[in-house]
Amino acid sequence: MTQHDSPSLPAHRPGASRQAPEDPSPSRTTRPWMPALLYTLGFLTVYLLAICTPWGQRAENPWFYLGKQGGEEAWIYPLSGAAYGSTPLPPMELSAKPTLMAGLAVIVVLTLVRRCWRQGCAALGVVILTAGGNDVLKSTILPRPDLVGAPENLLDQGFPSGHSAIPAALTLAAVLVVSPRIRPYVAMAGVLWLACIAAASATMGGHRPSEVLGATLLACACYGLATWLLPPAAAPGATRSPRALPVITLTLALAVALVSGARNDTLTRSLVSAATAFICAALVWYAAVGRPAHTARRARPALD
Repeated sequence: MTQHDSPSLPAHRPGASRQAPEDPSPSRTTRPWMPALLYTLGFLTVYLLAICTPWGQRAENPWFYLGKQGGEEAWIYPLSGAAYGSTPLPPMELSAKPTLMAGLAVIVVLTLVRRCWRQGCAALGVVILTAGGNDVLKSTILPRPDLVGAPENLLDQGFPSGHSAIPAALTLAAVLVVSPRIRPYVAMAGVLWLACIAAASATMGGHRPSEVLGATLLACACYGLATWLLPPAAAPGATRSPRALPVITLTLALAVALVSGARNDTLTRSLVSAATAFICAALVWYAAVGRPAHTARRARPALD
């Protein structure tokens, strides 16, 4: 074979192998509807098991008789607003509505400053839907049937907990409108706030553990719905944060929950309150920071 007969080979272009191909996989375009569905199913499961079954009611009704009646034995009682002349820790006692209004105002200001109109509307929707849905569900849609002959003072409907819903909803809403660089730290502050309020609500006798957990799941479901309805370009993307931040956040959340749920008269009630609050904190942390980063890693095109 002569030199002119040699087959021609394609020219090699430096960097051609590193060029990211067009990724036709559905993970780049499919909206994340699954988290909203899972949080909703979790919410309904907690309600059906804890409130609509005799053994669920029997498990939670004695909760109010572990220790003395009232919250005076709780360590956080001086900050609860129940003590005469004390200032309540937002959003406990009468500070619930002012806290909600102040949170909505902050979201509006951040939306105007950053001009993130779609994210701002989604954030407002998360708060309004969580708070409004909490009141509607509690008053009309989700009754508490008396299946075990409970005392009359235990028949008032408290599912889900309004006080726990406020920090959960405001935290998730703030995540939508702040800069991605500070998003993990905003979520961290909100998670610690939620751990404190959730533990205090449970340990002081205002709410059962299922009611606190239900409020958190409701807020996470509303957040999942909001991120699903947002266009892909406006949905929360990858969140870069120090690798140790999740461990630090959840460790601090556990410590806050233990202190906020502690009582002088019963260890069992203190530990269950703290465990419930920690689960709530972990749910909001995963919804706000963990899931968007995971989705972004899945959607990143593979390199040749």
